[in-house]
Order: sequence, then C-alpha cells, then structure tokens
Amino acid sequence: MIVTSRQQLKQYALRALGYPVIQINVADEQLEDRIDEAIEYFHLYHYDGIERMYLKHGLTQTDIDNGFIKLPDYVYGVKRVLPFSAIVNSSSNLFSDQYQTIIQHINDLSKVDIVNYEMTMQYITMLDQILNGYPQFEFNKIGGKLYLEVNKNRLVADKFLLIECYRALNPEQNTKMYNDPWLKDYVIALFKKQWATNLKKYQGMQLPGGITIDGQTMYVEATQEISDLEESLMTKSAPLGFLIG
Repeated sequence: MIVTSRQQLKQYALRALGYPVIQINVADEQLEDRIDEAIEYFHLYHYDGIERMYLKHGLTQTDIDNGFIKLPDYVYGVKRVLPFSAIVNSSSNLFSDQYQTIIQHINDLSKVDIVNYEMTMQYITMLDQILNGYPQFEFNKIGGKLYLEVNKNRLVADKFLLIECYRALNPEQNTKMYNDPWLKDYVIALFKKQWATNLKKYQGMQLPGGITIDGQTMYVEATQEISDLEESLMTKSAPLGFLIG
C-alpha cells in the first residue's frame, strides 16, 4: 500500500500490528506522539529527511540591536552566511565576478579562454574572501538564533543576506516521506512498544479462555526492533552536528 498522509500511516501501522482483528490498546494521542517521534528521528538522521536551501533574510534594526536573527523552527543547521558584501555598508563592486569579467574582456568576450577564465574567477573569489570575508556565526537549533560575529556598526538595516542552511522536509508538503519503508517500519515498532508499555501493568493477568497477558515479552521485542532500525539508519546517514556553525 502506498501511504500518502499521516492518517494513512497511522492506519497502516495499526493493521500491521493486527488491527482490527486484534484490539490495539493504545490511545490516539499516544499514536500521534509516536508518529511525531518517528518523524523527528527521520529528520535528524535520514539522508532524505532534510534539504539544503538558501534562506533570504532582510536585516531589520531589531536584528542589529538584538545581535541575532531568529530563524524558523524547520532550520536544523546553518552552513554559511553570504555574501558578506551585501550586508555591510560598502558601495564597492570591485570583487563582482561580472564586473571583473567585463573589464578584462570588454573588447572581445568571444575570445575568452575558458581555463584562464575559471582560474581568474577562483582567484577573484579567494581575494574577495580574504579582503572582505564571510561573517562568522553561531547557531543552535534549540535556541533558533543565528548570531553574526560582526561589528554592529558595519550592518545596515533593510539589506538582505543569504543564509545557506539545511531544513527539515515538511511531510505535509512532501507526502512521499510517509511512504518511506524505514519510516513505516519505525512507526510500527514505536506503536508496538507503546502498546506493550500499556499492557505491562497488567502483566500476568489471565483473560477469559486461559490467555495470559505478557506485555514484557512484547516490550523487549519492540525495543530490539527499534534498536535494529536505528542502527541500520545510522550506517547510512549521519546527524547534522558537523553542519552547524
């Protein structure tokens, strides 16, 4: 079955556990919490859980006074902030690639040697970074604040800066996430563990027909399944810690 929504994912996992033939003793609120937990883990460690994007932000005087920029909750890591020249009070275009290209080859652009052009552009970029540089920054996902290590006097309100970052994919906008095989198996395992947790308080109770409740065994099985799934994911993906500035 192709799963394309949160509700379908919930029903798919319940059926995998035996519903409606078997009554699943888990509250709907608990199921919702476990789906949130699975999606959060997917975002953190699955290679398809995030995407690189460029976030455009217009500097405000409040940003400058506070010393930080508040980023959206879906931003998990920041790689760099660029270009520096766009947010400082400078009118120089000396290190614009387009400017340099036109000045050097204004007479006949058709005779530009591509190798020489590429080397020149790399050299110009290096000079730009040495003389102007990119702003140093600090960012923590929990705080959600991007701190620019820049003298406030060099920042200008109403200017735009570009933030290269990694954001969590919204499953409601990217519904294929719900159909990911790993995520479906992980949700099933989390549901199973929650079910077992609920049953453990009735451990050993005998039901009509001589059936004895054994939530502990189910709990151990579910815990092992979750551990195996997380281990398999970690061998394929890596957390975002190395991406955060």
